[in-house]
Amino acid sequence: MLYSDSAVVRVRIQGPLMLRHLQGKEPYQEFPEGVLVEFFGPGQKVQSQLTAKYAIRYEGKNEVTVRDSVVWQSLENERLETEELVWDDQKHIVYSDRFVKITKPDEVLYGYGFEANEDFSSLKIKALEGKIKVDGLKEIQD
Repeated sequence: MLYSDSAVVRVRIQGPLMLRHLQGKEPYQEFPEGVLVEFFGPGQKVQSQLTAKYAIRYEGKNEVTVRDSVVWQSLENERLETEELVWDDQKHIVYSDRFVKITKPDEVLYGYGFEANEDFSSLKIKALEGKIKVDGLKEIQD
């Protein structure tokens, strides 16, 4: 499954099995055996990828929910881990109300819930815990 903007591919979703459910009022696609989502940047190069053991996409809502061992990894060695993540294609945001762990090269952050833009370049973590690197502060001496 490909998502494009102005004829440029932005996201590719792949999985070993996709079931398309057309019955009922709201058709949806289900990836019961897992999913790999690749996010493309300039020059059609993969900037980050997301994996999960299960995914479902509701056509009417333009919403994708991934569950079970969700991992997002960027080229900058940033990693997000959670048990559920929702991508709202209409609002262009990704969010979760579950426990999240975000690992960066020089810090590890924990929280319950977060929200980010589609390419994860800007994010907010709710109920934040962890050690955060802050540039410009001097160490306090006792």
